[in-house]
Amino acid sequence: MEAVWNDVKAAIKERIPGHSYRMWIEPIKFYQTQNGNLVLTCPNYFSRKRVQENYGSIINSEMSKALGKDCRVTIVVSSDNGGRKPHTESSVQLALPNVQIRPHCGRLLRREFTFEHFVVGGNNDFAYSASLALASRKDTLQPSLFLLSQTGMGKSHLSQAIGHHILSQFPNQRVFYMTAEDFSNEMVQAFRHDAIDKFKGKYRNGCDVLLLEDVHYLSGKERTQVELALTLDFLLEENKKIIFSSCYRPAEIPKLNDKLRSRLSLSLISNIDPPNFRTRVRILKKKAMTKGSAIPDKVIHFLASELTEDVRQLESGLIGITAKASLLGSPIDLMLAESVVKNIVRQRSSITIDTIKTLVCKYYGISNNDIVSRSRKQSVVRPRQMAMYLARQYTDSPLQAIGRSFNRYHATALHAINTIEKGLKENGVIHKQVEFFRQKLQAGNY
Repeated sequence: MEAVWNDVKAAIKERIPGHSYRMWIEPIKFYQTQNGNLVLTCPNYFSRKRVQENYGSIINSEMSKALGKDCRVTIVVSSDNGGRKPHTESSVQLALPNVQIRPHCGRLLRREFTFEHFVVGGNNDFAYSASLALASRKDTLQPSLFLLSQTGMGKSHLSQAIGHHILSQFPNQRVFYMTAEDFSNEMVQAFRHDAIDKFKGKYRNGCDVLLLEDVHYLSGKERTQVELALTLDFLLEENKKIIFSSCYRPAEIPKLNDKLRSRLSLSLISNIDPPNFRTRVRILKKKAMTKGSAIPDKVIHFLASELTEDVRQLESGLIGITAKASLLGSPIDLMLAESVVKNIVRQRSSITIDTIKTLVCKYYGISNNDIVSRSRKQSVVRPRQMAMYLARQYTDSPLQAIGRSFNRYHATALHAINTIEKGLKENGVIHKQVEFFRQKLQAGNY
């Protein structure tokens, strides 16, 4: 029967894409036959679930064709434990409720950011497969991964899912999860307190998995870049796992030294695109089920057709209709959904860099000539930074185009965007100003 299974695998290989075969089918092994039925093993529960959902019918079809009769195929999880039986469903350890996972160092991992809660579609299939492959295998030929997408597409979810999976499968692994800003701030503190050797030892010798978010934040931070590049050399030589995330490709991040850019570019770059309609529907259904909300299909389809920008926008719509229905005691129907969506959907077609300039100049009381001038007065610099940030958020213009519109280089535009993003976390005044502009733009009140 093992020879038959090998023939079936060869047939399946001809029917599905090569990367899908290597990721999901190739690791499946023959285990035994029971009452004429076939029992196969796969490496883990995530793999088992994925294979059953996406390739179960193909496996059954090819198996029946090879044997000339119907054959029931069962997939169990291999234990790799010296001959004991593979795990069955009853041996799955249930997750503790309301517990966030603490990695070895850095930030908490959000408990819902796991592979099981990630909705896979054509827009993110490769990034998902690459992430799961890196998390599942103790040794890998490609130890570093670069998750690339705009904000709100799921790169943080995948990054943290890798951390969750590694901690569950390999509990002794030392997982560090942080942003590039955290890394930079920690290094600065180490210099100030004469503890730089301890800092270097921590990352070079005490880390097995490094999850580093928002690496574009390092633009212009030369000292941090040098230290990170050296740390990456140590980790890569030891075949440690490194996962980066960013809104920009390594080649697009300005003021990055060649050594660090080279290390980032060596990673497997996996892009995550905006989800299509079918994937948006599945995301909404998954999130509604997770939150215990009963949303009619026609409302789900309406949200999926109107909220097309990113996953965060979908979640905002879902939270909005459930909250409004609860507060007003109203049923969740299309009328309620329409009232929520009109406050969320951005009027991108009418929002341009020029309209943003006009709105910002009016608010701050400066002229359009001031905002594109060479002036470095704070009364001009802050409006310019705000306008660049809004241009990045509300238009599809690349950094180079945004920079040119303000008579600046794209590196200056990125610095301005990072300044406002940092201010959103630390400065209540900036947060209020951004919210004011968002409301004006989304309402079409320029």
